[in-house]
Amino acid sequence: MVPLDAAGRVDEAELARYIDWLIKSGVHGLYPNGSTGEFTRFSSDERKCIVEIVCQVAKGRVPVLAGAAEANIKETLIACEKYAEYGATAVAIISPIFYKLGQESIYAYFSEIAKNSAIDVTVYNIPMLSSPIEVKTVARLAEFKKIIGIKDSSGDVGQMCRLIHQIRPHRPEFTFMTGWEAVLVPMLAVGANGGTNASSGIVPEITRILFDLTQEGKIAEAMKIQYRLIELFDKMLYGTDFPDGFRAGVELRGFKMGQSRQPISSSQSLDRQELKNMLECIIADFGLLDRPDYCTINNGYKPNEDALAEIIAREVIAHFKTK
Repeated sequence: MVPLDAAGRVDEAELARYIDWLIKSGVHGLYPNGSTGEFTRFSSDERKCIVEIVCQVAKGRVPVLAGAAEANIKETLIACEKYAEYGATAVAIISPIFYKLGQESIYAYFSEIAKNSAIDVTVYNIPMLSSPIEVKTVARLAEFKKIIGIKDSSGDVGQMCRLIHQIRPHRPEFTFMTGWEAVLVPMLAVGANGGTNASSGIVPEITRILFDLTQEGKIAEAMKIQYRLIELFDKMLYGTDFPDGFRAGVELRGFKMGQSRQPISSSQSLDRQELKNMLECIIADFGLLDRPDYCTINNGYKPNEDALAEIIAREVIAHFKTK
């Protein structure tokens, strides 16, 4: 997500501070110009500026997977070349938006990029916002060495299983990532390599714990935390227009995000304050914020105080004390 100043410009200093915090909080990589990063609301030059800042701050500490989707092939390839110059590890490219395309057109689109890109490419499947990419199309695209992975935001565990089954035997190095953290642990359990998740921008400590526990084979333990993460994810995703709930979450972690470029009404402003209160209470359940007094009184909202919530909070704190 990208902080904006009072004039609506990219707040470069705050963006750099946020990126540094994410790295220190345990993320394995960075993903600028994604859907949660509101890439369509920035100009082409601004998108390039955002990636350049992210790469400069990262300084090779973690890889950068940069969103490089532009309005056409020519501009996309220019972005690929620029991001390679900046030091990005790879680019993520969404299937064409606005025009509904068939699988052959999608294949032709990514084929052209794979043949001419200056940098490795990750295919980004987000069927709710763009032309869906079918398993057989991804399998065909995996024949291009330049295409090194997929980010699948369908949330369909069965589809992830089919992708892995079709591709991994022939491309064992091919990377499978989920963009839907509501099923992060199940996706990791069936063989996904990781996730590029919006919630990692708010509670990177929690998504890192989920990854570590799953890698250690502690699925049942990870699922306890997964269920609580779903509660937070649902509030941020469905509590307001996407991705304003996630921007509100970042602000609760101490960053000045400013107002999104999407105008909001006065009634929406009031709704967002109520949402922030609820998010603050849920994040406090993880032990990452001090619990405000209003968590037990405002708007009738009460935190989940059952034994499971207490166990999860203890596990989160204990996990980081041992790292």
